[in-house]
Amino acid sequence: MLVNASCHGVDNSVIVDAIAQSGGRYRGVANADDSFSAAKFQQLHEAGFRGVRFNFVKHLGGTPDMGEFARVVERIQPLGWHLDLHFDAQDLPEYDALLKQLPVPFIIDHMGRVPVRNGLDQAPFKVLLALHRSNPRCWVKISGSERISQGPPFSDAVPFAQALIAAGPERILWGTDWPHPNIAKFMPNDGDLVDLIPQMMPGTDLQRQILVDNPHKLYGFGA
Repeated sequence: MLVNASCHGVDNSVIVDAIAQSGGRYRGVANADDSFSAAKFQQLHEAGFRGVRFNFVKHLGGTPDMGEFARVVERIQPLGWHLDLHFDAQDLPEYDALLKQLPVPFIIDHMGRVPVRNGLDQAPFKVLLALHRSNPRCWVKISGSERISQGPPFSDAVPFAQALIAAGPERILWGTDWPHPNIAKFMPNDGDLVDLIPQMMPGTDLQRQILVDNPHKLYGFGA
C-alpha cells in the first residue's frame, strides 16, 4: 500500500507509475483537492487508488479547508474509498465530533501520534480508543512507533498498539511508514519495527488478520 507523500502535493503520478509497474500488486492513497472531479477520481480508482489522505498536522500545513474536505469526501464516497487522516495527538479531542459524522471509512494514522511518555491514560489516547471501539468506520494504523516512542527499539509503543487491537482487531492495519519522512528524533532500523509485530500481535491468527485479511478487506487487493 503506497501513500502519496505530502511533498508531491496533489500530483499522484509517482504512485500511478508504481502501481502500474507492480502489475496490480499495489494499491494507492492519493492527495487531492477541489480540482479533482468525479471523473478524475474514477481514473485514479481504475489505476488502483482506494483512498485520499488529509494532513491536519501543524508542521505539514495544519487544518485543511474544511469545505474542500467535505466536497472531496462526497466525490469519493460512491467509489467506496476511505480517508487516511494524520493528526497531532492534542487535536484528536477537537475533531472527535467530526470523525463520528464521517460517512466513509477512515484511518487514523500512526496511532494518533500519541506520545508514549504521557501514558495510556492521556486524553487524546482515550478519545482514540473510544472512537475505535464504538465506530465501525474507524480504522487505526499501528505504524509510526518511532514517532511516538522515547527511543529505540521502540518497544514502549507496544502497549498502545495492544490497546488499540483489543478495542477492534478487525479494523487495525500495520505499516512500516518507510521511508520515514519528517522524522524529528530517530531514523529507525526497519528491522526493529518488524520485530515489534509479534509483541503487538502475538499469535499467527492475529498476525494474519492484521497483516493480510484487514488490508485485503479495506484496500481490495485481488478484487
